[in-house]
Amino acid sequence: MSRLYDTVEPSVIDEEMLHKAVEEQGPKDEAGKIAKKEGINFADVLSLRLDFKNILKIDNLWEFTSLTKLQLDNNIIEKIEGLDVLVNLLWLDLSFNNIEVIEGLSKLTKLQDLTLYNNHISKIENLEAQVNLEVFSIGNNEIKDIKDILNLRSFTKLKTLNIGNNPVCQEENFKLYVAAFLPNLEFLDYRLLDQQTKVAAYEKYQNQVEEQNDKDNKAKTAAENEEKLKELVELQQKAYIEYLDTDKLFVDMYADDPEGNKLNEIPGVDEMLVFFKEKLVNVCKELFNFGLQEYEKRKAEVDMFWECVNEAKLENKQEGMKAIADFNSKKKLIFLEIQSLTDSKLMEAKLRGYNDMISQLWDKLMGLELQLVDQLEEIIKDFDRNMQDLVGVFLENVQGYLTQARELENMHNEKMIEMATTALEKAAKNELDDDISEDLRMLLVDKDTVMNAVTSSHDVHLLKIDNKEDDIVTRINGWLKNMITSIHNEEEIKRNRTRVTEINHLIDHLREESEGLDLAAADQLGTRSRVAFGGSIMKQSTGEISTSTKQYGSSATSSLRGSNN
Repeated sequence: MSRLYDTVEPSVIDEEMLHKAVEEQGPKDEAGKIAKKEGINFADVLSLRLDFKNILKIDNLWEFTSLTKLQLDNNIIEKIEGLDVLVNLLWLDLSFNNIEVIEGLSKLTKLQDLTLYNNHISKIENLEAQVNLEVFSIGNNEIKDIKDILNLRSFTKLKTLNIGNNPVCQEENFKLYVAAFLPNLEFLDYRLLDQQTKVAAYEKYQNQVEEQNDKDNKAKTAAENEEKLKELVELQQKAYIEYLDTDKLFVDMYADDPEGNKLNEIPGVDEMLVFFKEKLVNVCKELFNFGLQEYEKRKAEVDMFWECVNEAKLENKQEGMKAIADFNSKKKLIFLEIQSLTDSKLMEAKLRGYNDMISQLWDKLMGLELQLVDQLEEIIKDFDRNMQDLVGVFLENVQGYLTQARELENMHNEKMIEMATTALEKAAKNELDDDISEDLRMLLVDKDTVMNAVTSSHDVHLLKIDNKEDDIVTRINGWLKNMITSIHNEEEIKRNRTRVTEINHLIDHLREESEGLDLAAADQLGTRSRVAFGGSIMKQSTGEISTSTKQYGSSATSSLRGSNN
């Protein structure tokens, strides 16, 4: 059984515990010594055991992003939490703890083996994300309802279920029930479910299984339809025309228009309202269809932009790799020649030539990077212009369609004035129907009151149209600005800085290697004079590189910043 607080001192998962566990479970012998000396990056750890640690709360695992196997069994954990970052987890053992509720697993979509044996869990729930679950151990808990088994039917990959020692297991024909409703299951409580058992189970529960299959199919269809609707709404949001294919704008006009709703009770207004609604909805639908077409154009432009960017990057990368490959080929030959030389002057010339090659490689790689920066800057400028044009065309048409909507509202308002005036005259002569509402009668007491109501209704309607236009304009302009800013700052400047750093790291490595070669050559000739000479070459060359680095780096970054401004 799970251990309790009165018998152990609770502990927390801290840095000391994690480092100790990683070291104990890491490589051994010489590899272990190296790992301990250099330190192990938690992000590289694939398997971690934290069992029998008296852990009360799961915490501080956020660095273990590559973890595939985690053992937290035989602790005093009460709640499943702190696991969201472990998205690569395949195997999780939480057995022999004090857990009461299955929760906190929604991010672990790759999980294949989950062990919750010997806890205090009373319901199988909150496992919808575990679509890849193959082994599930929930034995020795407090599950009572046999219908909880139905919550496992969606796991088509589930092959092994361990559920023994739960109250539900005392149900009559429990094994046959599980076999009938989980037809893909192969092992139940460590025993094979043979075909004969599955056939007998299906025969016994055939009607219930078929009924459940029907429910599952309907639920699946409903879920698929809901997902399609969600995707459709997301598409419309990206196009900035959501719900414009419905009467939502018309409904919104009267949702906050109490005066208009009263005026709509005037005899004859209902027919006029049907005409107005039909015309307004048609304009909205035209805007909706146009918006979808324009979204596809913008999407195509964005896709083409990234295609051009990636093509330029790939071509540039290939040229850089070719330059490095050529350098390495020549380097091998030079190293072989140096090893066989005995003449000091020839060796000095070779070393000087090799250092010149390193400088030339740096020039080549930095030149390619500057060339790519210029190329991408032109691509981004063209893309920005094209997107500005596309957004401009879209907004121009949005304003045109919504201008039509305002014209329809103005026409409707003029007719409302006529209808209200006529109703006011009839009210003065007591010619109105007796069944009109008291609210309408209160409006028809004098001309000022009824005209104020008409004007108020008209203003509300125009405001709704204006708000819709402002919403579309603000959102699409914000999207464009954020996208271009992100491309400049987050994508291109960051990429450029990273690339410059990579190049300089490579050159620094080659310089260090050259210095080592220089020392080896001096030893080969049996004199330390070569060291002094080689050192002077290194200092001179390194100084030149440092100056050039600043020039190239600042030039590339300034170019990008300039395009951003």
